[in-house]
Amino acid sequence: MNNKDFVKEITNIDEDFARWYTDIVIKAELADYTAAKGFIAIRPYGYAIWENIQKYADNEFKKHGIKNISMPVLIPENLLQKEKDHVEGFAPEVAWVTVGGEEKLEERLCVRPTSETMFSTMYSKWLTSWRDLPYLYNQWCNVIRWEKETRPFLRSREFLWQEGHTIHETDEEAKKFTLDMLNVYADIIENLLAIPVLRGKKTEKEQFAGADSTYTVETLMHDGRALQAGTSHYFGQNFSKPFNIKFQNREGKEEYAYQTSWGISTRLIGAVIMAHGDNRGLKLPPKVAPIQVVIVPVAMHKEGVKEKAEELYNILSKKYKVELDKRDQYSPGYKFNDWEMRGVPIRLEIGPRDIENNKCVLVRRDTAEKIEINLNELEDNLETILEDIQKTMYNECKKNVEDRTTIATNMDEFITNINEHQGYIKAMWCGDKECEEKIHDITGAKSRCIPFEQEELSNKCVCCGKQADKMVIWGRQY
Repeated sequence: MNNKDFVKEITNIDEDFARWYTDIVIKAELADYTAAKGFIAIRPYGYAIWENIQKYADNEFKKHGIKNISMPVLIPENLLQKEKDHVEGFAPEVAWVTVGGEEKLEERLCVRPTSETMFSTMYSKWLTSWRDLPYLYNQWCNVIRWEKETRPFLRSREFLWQEGHTIHETDEEAKKFTLDMLNVYADIIENLLAIPVLRGKKTEKEQFAGADSTYTVETLMHDGRALQAGTSHYFGQNFSKPFNIKFQNREGKEEYAYQTSWGISTRLIGAVIMAHGDNRGLKLPPKVAPIQVVIVPVAMHKEGVKEKAEELYNILSKKYKVELDKRDQYSPGYKFNDWEMRGVPIRLEIGPRDIENNKCVLVRRDTAEKIEINLNELEDNLETILEDIQKTMYNECKKNVEDRTTIATNMDEFITNINEHQGYIKAMWCGDKECEEKIHDITGAKSRCIPFEQEELSNKCVCCGKQADKMVIWGRQY
């Protein structure tokens, strides 16, 4: 057998999920490791996925009146020290610049792990009156967090993201905006990425450093581990007081502004891989796929095949994101495998016999179904099929969540469920941080969130048996 006939095999998804994930990242050419430990290079195909996420998200942000801005990558140490909880929360992950050129700096500069402090100091300069409010700003940028253990997209020392930072006249307005942005994230993840989300509030232990409250959209991966896909934080006046973000209110008195921040990152690419992928590789929802349709000519050396494929490409590319595979150094079998591994939603195969019959073979990546379709009907049918693929992929993920969600009313059940049916566990919690920590110590599961949709499973805490009125979703995480 010619070694070009098949793409090199990837690790079995059920035998070694972590290795399977890395195989896809590398072999689908999404990203690669670099000479700087813990840092990745995002390759064009991976970056194209991020561009589609970015484009969709940015459009949604602008519907909410948000404007893009750019802040410096370096933050003076004195700014970071102004909010005590914030600096303590990020201290272990901060990278510092101490030398500029050949001169030692008078003050260390932090390479931004997040930009609350920089936005806050600028807001204190710019804000004067309630008439200026709200400030609804966002920046698309990179950040550095010195993670000990890294994995491409999921935990890199440098990653791309957006960070929104807003200030408001009232706490009610700021709280509403915090939840509005959480709902925007839910829309992006469900409608663009075809991954169902769990919405809720983080426990105090798990909330963002410096926040009054943190809200999250959680997702569940193929192996039953949870991935925090996006967070939105309400700060109240925790930053506006130390940073002196004041304005003259409607009564002519000085008042501190109310603040929010919210972010999603290239971690979402990791979510797409782990929520949808299979043993043939990556599987991309059509809405986020850089290539929705790939045309693979069969027997390209024969008269008319290449020309017909090009004609088809010219017609379809006016409406869809299409690639024409004219590589002559690989066999059709290799190409089929290659595009399946890259997760392209639809593959069109066209050869001499197909052309004679005015047909082509359409292959769905999600179901591997092969459909013989008339070329005259192809353009119109593609839209329906792509919509069905998007919906089918979402429903498949939703089924995984349903199948991997269990209930525990005591620790014995909790331990059995997490070990035998890894996924979300619904359980009541008394609100005591000690119980939360004990559950994690015993099972490796953390509280994912206090879901907005509450259920009364019992009136006793799953850990200590004391009175409980909060249902919490728990799970092991990435």
